[in-house]
Amino acid sequence: MRARSDLFRRLSAVRRVRAGLRGWGGVGAMAVVCVLAVAFVLLLPLTQSRGEAGADLGGQQTVQGTQARAPKCDEATVQDQSPPPSDADGATIDAIKTRGYLTVGVDQNSYRWGYRNPNGSSGALEGFDIDLVTAIAKNIFGSSYSPDKVRFRAIPTDQRIPAVQKKSVDMVVRTMTINCERAGKVAFSAPYFVTGQQVLAPKGSTITGHNNSLADKRVCSAKGSTAHDQLDADKTAHKLPASVDIKDTVPNQLDCLMKLQLGETDAVVTDGALAASLAAQDPTVELKGAAFTTEYYGVAMNLQATDLVRRVNRVLETYRTDTGPDGWHASYKKWLLPTLHADPKSADPPTPHYK
Repeated sequence: MRARSDLFRRLSAVRRVRAGLRGWGGVGAMAVVCVLAVAFVLLLPLTQSRGEAGADLGGQQTVQGTQARAPKCDEATVQDQSPPPSDADGATIDAIKTRGYLTVGVDQNSYRWGYRNPNGSSGALEGFDIDLVTAIAKNIFGSSYSPDKVRFRAIPTDQRIPAVQKKSVDMVVRTMTINCERAGKVAFSAPYFVTGQQVLAPKGSTITGHNNSLADKRVCSAKGSTAHDQLDADKTAHKLPASVDIKDTVPNQLDCLMKLQLGETDAVVTDGALAASLAAQDPTVELKGAAFTTEYYGVAMNLQATDLVRRVNRVLETYRTDTGPDGWHASYKKWLLPTLHADPKSADPPTPHYK
């Protein structure tokens, strides 16, 4: 009320000055009035900012001083920003238990990661990622676990984030790299695997890796993948020749292998672990050059599902160190060792760090 009274007094003063200037030239009078009005407006925030006790910490200054800024994401440490492990249930886990099953987005075309074994009698999904899903489900359901407690949904690469955001699935376990852009849209577990992007090409190709040998070549990658993002960034930064054609994107990495076999593309860029699995399906292609990035895989969940993220981190704590037939190393030996051949980067699980 005091600020409003001050405003009225100042406006009244402006009117009196305006009346007293009627004898002046119109332009000069209005100029003086405008100067006074601007001065009063500039002083107004100071009168409004004083509290009941007459303190000078204004409302605008207080808002600016207490406004929180979102922490800047660092690609080098984004994999270390998952919350600490916990065995506690919460709203998300309670809902899963009440429903009676866990819904998981996976790949069914990534050989040895998530795929349907053509030689299997049941046609069930198998692979390294599928083993991890089983470990998570066993922890959530405990003694009541059975295979029908998990419902798998095959999801293309570029639909992983929308599926989590729309809650079409409880989580995605699908060779999904943790990065800042994705971490703003979904919540990640601590990493469970580390690899790096590599180039895959026919054995007789002149391509030697992620370098100038890709000039004038067609390079295939999955739509929405970190491989495509990296290729685009490297072209923009002139780390790759401008003539590299990266327009060819497909729903899944396996589609790139088919294009390579049909002669519709010259090379494939994807995570080295996946590229090795592609090479295992076709003896005419091979990895070219060393990995040129570092990729950490994490389980993706909804941003509000903190209890589920913590529980998955608890499962991973045990899964990494389990030396039995149901642990990380046993799964690696069964599914990935035949294609990765004890790659030193991938042969052990990454050490977790939490925010």
